[in-house]
Amino acid sequence: MEVSHMLVSAKDMLVKARAGHYGIGAFNINNLEWTKAILETAQENNSPVILAVSEGAGKYMTGFKTVSAMVKAMIESLNITVPVALHLDHGSYEGAKACINAGFSSIMFDGSHLPFEENVAKTRELVAAAHILGLSIEAEVGTIGGAEDGVIGAGEFADPKECKQIADLGIDFLAAGIGNIHGVYPEGWPGLNFDVLAKIQQEIGELPMVLHGGTGIPDAMVQKAVSLGIAKINVNTECQLVFADATRRYIEAGKDKAGKGFDPRKLLAPGTEAIKAKVAEKMKVFGSIGKA
Repeated sequence: MEVSHMLVSAKDMLVKARAGHYGIGAFNINNLEWTKAILETAQENNSPVILAVSEGAGKYMTGFKTVSAMVKAMIESLNITVPVALHLDHGSYEGAKACINAGFSSIMFDGSHLPFEENVAKTRELVAAAHILGLSIEAEVGTIGGAEDGVIGAGEFADPKECKQIADLGIDFLAAGIGNIHGVYPEGWPGLNFDVLAKIQQEIGELPMVLHGGTGIPDAMVQKAVSLGIAKINVNTECQLVFADATRRYIEAGKDKAGKGFDPRKLLAPGTEAIKAKVAEKMKVFGSIGKA
């Protein structure tokens, strides 16, 4: 394999994934440990990977330019040769433009909360800007559910006709609401709606689709979605949960007091290992191991 230390667009990896009936994980990064853990796990498992950055996480890490520089340097210093895309997650119009300028290789513009015509207009403009520079672009139709102020939104089902209109703008992959939810799924969640997924597929053809809110969806349901054309699965909450749990156990066991256990490199190590294990587990479920 040709050794490359460059970020790549997510388009080719997702087109291959859809054709091969496997999925690629888009794992959110929040800091250096998160990024290193995900990159190392991808390399160890010979899996393509997408590093996703929310606008909040980007701000936390002092800006998209910092994130881009860190990821590119880390790919080189860790000798990462598997395909890696650096992707903006749920980006605003301004955020998408900022990531294009910061050297990301992929962006998501989430105009799902806007009037549909505005979503179309802004998506069209960003498609042109991204493609000039060889970046891939994701758009969204139908909001993804979640809990807000104690109210559980089941997730809006995307309108297949609207999906076609957005797909026809030349986007590279589409996020569409099929009953999925961000965060931890509530009791009584009815599951993904495969009928809606099938109707969307009929409208958009071979365009890869994205499953947001990957945490808590049963593995068999994720695998069914992948077999039906989902090529990108977003994972964030699950990594946060295992990181917090491993860190809590380390501290509650008093390991931070023994020797130099309070050294952040030691303190954060169990959580980092937990992320690596979770990412490897997800790559196995998605079927991306050995596909780099």
